[in-house]
Amino acid sequence: MHPLITFVIRAVLGLAFAALILRMFRGHIAPEAVVFLAALLVGLAYVFEAVRRRSNRQGPP
Repeated sequence: MHPLITFVIRAVLGLAFAALILRMFRGHIAPEAVVFLAALLVGLAYVFEAVRRRSNRQGPP
């Protein structure tokens, strides 16, 4: 899949899940908190993907 499409999907899902998480735990949705949490979620998705690719490349121990 093209990297831009992957980013857009992750960004949209990040925004949706960030709004859901904030609504469940804080009771209201502050736009700046949604953007911050969505950026954190998308960033973590890329970090975990890099870790997964690196561990698969090294092979079994």
